[in-house]
Amino acid sequence: MTENSKKVVLVIGAGVATGGSVAKRFAREGYIACMARRQGEKLAPLIEEIENAGGKAFGYSCDATQENELVALVERIENEVGPIEVACYNAAVGATHSITEFPADTYERVWRINTFGAFLMGREVSKRMVERGRGTILFTGATSALRGKAGLAAFAGSKHALRALSESMARELFPKNIHVAHIIIDGPIDTPLIRRMMPRVFEERPADGVLSPDDIAETYWTVHCQPRSAWLHETQLRPWLEPW
Repeated sequence: MTENSKKVVLVIGAGVATGGSVAKRFAREGYIACMARRQGEKLAPLIEEIENAGGKAFGYSCDATQENELVALVERIENEVGPIEVACYNAAVGATHSITEFPADTYERVWRINTFGAFLMGREVSKRMVERGRGTILFTGATSALRGKAGLAAFAGSKHALRALSESMARELFPKNIHVAHIIIDGPIDTPLIRRMMPRVFEERPADGVLSPDDIAETYWTVHCQPRSAWLHETQLRPWLEPW
């Protein structure tokens, strides 16, 4: 890959699940994987895995809810690594409380991570993409983007807002040759955390009855590769036996 042909995929919220798999999938296609999370040092194993497979990767510490950090991150990558061709926002957090007892600071924290950080990333990368006349922006959604649920006022509210952000961006940016997509993940994902939280699911279901991060990432890659005569804006992914 020549200096002028370098392409970067930026993944905010990379780790052992969807974000990490998205970074690995694009790295396999020659993209330089730039990954960010609040504790960037935790990205070392993922960087090593990508580079051992022949790819190139960089890790960064960034709190995506802090405007100055997110702006600086995008600026640094654009100046030091290459043009961000694809940006994926995968950071998310949840909290469960009765609405009568929901702490205000917790509600705001969920919104800042799930929605505000996505807005900041979308704003900053779209500036560069508009100038270049191309790009793809991918947002990881959830079932809560479609319906609320008791105890999940903050998560559902923030995911509804993320969906609205994505649609608004798509309506503005599609005509500028920038593909914006919102990908709703419906069901348990095969991660160490979910295995600890929901052991019975993994005991009772076959291996492909739980969402595979690598299979999710395959959809992200496919969406990015779509011809613009038939761009997808939103899709839903769930295991074949997931009730819905």
